[in-house]
Amino acid sequence: MSSGAAPTLPLPGDPPGGRRAAWVWGIGVAVYFVAIIFRTSLGVAGLDAADRFDVNASALSTFSILQLLVYAGMQIPVGLMVDRLGTKRVLTIGVVLFTVGQLGFALSPSYGMALAARALLGCGDAMTFISVLRLGSRWFPARRGPLIGQVAALFGMAGNLVSTLFIARALHSFGWTTTFVGSSLAGVVVLVLLLLFLKDHPEGHEPPPAEHAGATYVRKQIAAAWREPGTRLGMWVHFTTQFPAMVFLLLWGMPFLVEAQGLSRGTAGTLLTLVVLSNMVVGLVYGQVIARHHEARAPIALGTIGTTALLWACAIFYPAAHTPVWLLTVLCLVLGACGPASMVGFDFARPANPPERQGTASGIVNMGGFTASMVTLFAVGVLLDTTGGNYRAAFASVFVLQALGVAQILRLRRRAALRERDHHVVSRVEAVHVPA
Repeated sequence: MSSGAAPTLPLPGDPPGGRRAAWVWGIGVAVYFVAIIFRTSLGVAGLDAADRFDVNASALSTFSILQLLVYAGMQIPVGLMVDRLGTKRVLTIGVVLFTVGQLGFALSPSYGMALAARALLGCGDAMTFISVLRLGSRWFPARRGPLIGQVAALFGMAGNLVSTLFIARALHSFGWTTTFVGSSLAGVVVLVLLLLFLKDHPEGHEPPPAEHAGATYVRKQIAAAWREPGTRLGMWVHFTTQFPAMVFLLLWGMPFLVEAQGLSRGTAGTLLTLVVLSNMVVGLVYGQVIARHHEARAPIALGTIGTTALLWACAIFYPAAHTPVWLLTVLCLVLGACGPASMVGFDFARPANPPERQGTASGIVNMGGFTASMVTLFAVGVLLDTTGGNYRAAFASVFVLQALGVAQILRLRRRAALRERDHHVVSRVEAVHVPA
């Protein structure tokens, strides 16, 4: 039997899934969809933000860096909150925070206030994805985990598509304040749906009572999750796969295509849209493949990293003033695979941790890609300022983090596989001997 094979027997107490599960989980996904719209709205408004607040590249990158710093720093606390408080409470807090943050960004008269608004938005955004993953694990059978995660990410990318297609056009047609105030109303809509209809778990599948919250509980949860090689492998997979596309979509793709490649904003927007569409298609493919063949997880992750590095190098080091549009198109198609590949990280952490620790483990994994994105956003901004706008030098910083991540993945891969095989054997024995 392959060490990466998925369990074929249901685990004791597996949720049934069904239409009710799809409806409740869909509300959580809608919250995540809106959070992504708010998160990525700066990506299409970067040039407008630079003009509005009269800032240079480093200061502009600070918007996204601060937002991601808050997001990454909140991952483990949010994971603990989800494990302790449940999905509905954490999602409610998140919606309120990211809606107020988006509204504050719309009305900020100064750079400092706009920074504070993005930090608040990042705090609320941080509470969404882990909550949605936890919601899926409480409402659907474990074997659906990889596909459920990829579908959630797909809807998140649909939020990115809304930013690319509609926020950019609204900025041109209606201006800064109207666009961002109008978009913040989506947060109010999902808050109402959340409060009225979302439930943490189906009846008869209540989780065991949480331990007394406190420093000892927190340390034990984090330490237990971190000791699992699958958790750490998942974090490094997420770290290495996600950030090139995140950096491109969140901030630097539009300036690179317009300023360095000489494309119109319309053409650049089309290429950013292509990244999102590719992400949605690849996500469905990866989810189906991994759900059937868990041994494909590492090859998918490493293959995506290698292909991304190759196309990134070809695009930024092309021996001419401007990279051909066909090559930029291929790069955008490949960048679309980065998000789905990052979801593989959760598929390493999920079988390594029991249900009561899923939120904490997911928080550790999710911290990886956003930490890498934050570091790269900062590096690109600083290098652009110090080199006089040399995008080749600035974008080459991506390779440093990719090399670090691949080294860690290769180091942890075998240990995680052996440990997962042991967990798999125990789960099979429990499924046979524990009464349903």
